[in-house]
Amino acid sequence: MADSRIAVYGAIVANVAIAVTKFAVAGVTGSSAMLSEAIHSTVDTSNELLLLWGMARSRRPPTAQHPFGHGKELYFWSLIVAVLIFGLGGGVSFYEGVLHVIDPHASTEPFWNYVVLGVAALFEGASFAIGWRQFARERGDTPFWPALRTSKDPTTFTVIAEDAAALGGLALAAAGVYASHALDMPELEGVASMLIGALLAFVAVLLVRESRGLLVGEGIKPETAAAIRDLVAAEPHVHEVGPVLSMYIGPDEALVAVEVRFDPDTPTSDAAEAVRRARDRIRERYP
Repeated sequence: MADSRIAVYGAIVANVAIAVTKFAVAGVTGSSAMLSEAIHSTVDTSNELLLLWGMARSRRPPTAQHPFGHGKELYFWSLIVAVLIFGLGGGVSFYEGVLHVIDPHASTEPFWNYVVLGVAALFEGASFAIGWRQFARERGDTPFWPALRTSKDPTTFTVIAEDAAALGGLALAAAGVYASHALDMPELEGVASMLIGALLAFVAVLLVRESRGLLVGEGIKPETAAAIRDLVAAEPHVHEVGPVLSMYIGPDEALVAVEVRFDPDTPTSDAAEAVRRARDRIRERYP
């Protein structure tokens, strides 16, 4: 969780600096694509703050009403972030693009647009590198896509997805600014804004899908469940082991229940000791 916070802090610092610069240049040049990018960076900043809030809330201790803790609150706020990316980031950018296509006007001083886009790419690239490094440390030798699908910490892949979308948006904005001046077609900046909005909406849908699975109650991997059954079955006096029922209740914590049937003549003390040993072995193998 501490590593995830580093990635989020890096993204906040980058997006605050970028958003202020983009708004200033958009006001000077009148660029629609730059305004969409400024909105994008502002939404990203708000999203990272919400992720930090969710991380803090998820670390609260268990209570009588929440005996398994508050780990799933992080999944809730990750879902809110995805919705904001879709609505505010994607929706507003697309709407701004439509307005610019309907009423096109050429932006002035395109040089400053390129300067800001280049600086923003450096900031976003640095933020992406931080998030990628943290994710690479977590996934170890697991290939990227399987690790992304099985990760239970939404903060890391949210930051990576946001930064990847931001870099893609910067490329689209630069292309829109260049094409609009090179071809003397200012409406192309509006088209670039619409494409940025569509890109953000696509990323948001992916994040909603991931957050939904975790929020509804995603279980441990089948191979992990099979290994747990083997650990329990290896205990003395165990006659039969039922299915493993599990659910993630936080990025680093899962609730696991296993039905165990002992030999009919097993003393209660021996059964209790077998349960304790199995539990300790499971926790030792899967901290």
